[in-house]
Amino acid sequence: MVKPCWRARVDDDGSGKVDGLLWYKELGHHVHGEFSMAVIQANSSLEDQTQLESGSLSSTNSGPLGTFVGVYDGHGGNEASKFINHNLLQNFKAIVSEHQEVSETVIKKAFAATDEDFLCLVKKQWLSKPQMASVGSCCLVGVICDGMLYVANAGDSRAVLGRTVRGGRGVTAIQLSQEHNANLEIVRNELWSLHPDDPQIVVMKHKVWRVKGIIQVSRSIGDAYLKKAQFNKEPLQSKFRVQEPFDKPILSSEPSVSVHKLQPEDQFLIFASDGLWEQLSNQEAVDIVQNFPRNGIAKRLVKAALMEAARKREMRYADLQKIDQGVRRHFHDDITAVVVFIDSHVISGRPFGSFPVSIRGRTNS
Repeated sequence: MVKPCWRARVDDDGSGKVDGLLWYKELGHHVHGEFSMAVIQANSSLEDQTQLESGSLSSTNSGPLGTFVGVYDGHGGNEASKFINHNLLQNFKAIVSEHQEVSETVIKKAFAATDEDFLCLVKKQWLSKPQMASVGSCCLVGVICDGMLYVANAGDSRAVLGRTVRGGRGVTAIQLSQEHNANLEIVRNELWSLHPDDPQIVVMKHKVWRVKGIIQVSRSIGDAYLKKAQFNKEPLQSKFRVQEPFDKPILSSEPSVSVHKLQPEDQFLIFASDGLWEQLSNQEAVDIVQNFPRNGIAKRLVKAALMEAARKREMRYADLQKIDQGVRRHFHDDITAVVVFIDSHVISGRPFGSFPVSIRGRTNS
């Protein structure tokens, strides 16, 4: 149950470092500034996946320059989040090449294509791996291109902007993403309006609102058993199956998208999975990024979240560090944090550099 995994030898694979259950990239450059990334594992298998790519955003490498950030918070396993990590960006680039632009429509098409690709994989493996039908992932994407920021979210990960307050009185936190968690009244109302003939579309179970009494999020990639009735049957285990028949999808893969014109006072962005936001408020996270050096700032955010998780359980941080994956899930979830700093070059339309950057967070567990 307990072993000193945190103090393991630190390995650097050229893209990031591994220290026990922690993977991190202290500081790197993207075409609009600098970035820092960190992932801590809590589940038996790491369900959080993340990536950052900067350079050409088209499959032909001749399209617009930009930066793509993805945070994929898996549930029921890591198959969906890993699939997204290896397919969403390629779908996005292909659609950018087709449309010759980055837009809200392009991003939504990339989400839809990735979801459909994963459901096709579920169908192919239905008889050999029926549990794949119950695997899904939240999906948060940020794209910076031509002075614009696009944030797309399906699930309950979150993107927060740190903006300088006029007069120089600190930095304020602005949430840019819309969450899709049934514990939010607006999400429950949306589900009831979409499924007026289903009184069980949202059910309170174990003091938590859940869609069909099963899952907390109303939008995801994957979760085939809640999107197509053909997967809501044997050989899928009965604990995953919905008792009432359904004709239209219960969950959606369509993200909510916000488009923001970057301003000189916009300093940095924090993209993180729900594991971070369970422990830190938007403003607490922004204050940490603002008040400490850029180098290793994502790792510092993760550490702050872990210290809060330990405090809630009335235990020492040092003792939490010793708890192995799997058991650790009783104390906190997988946590991913990506901090993207926006330098003034992006405001004027002059990229920091055109060199390509492609990095994925730790994928093994």
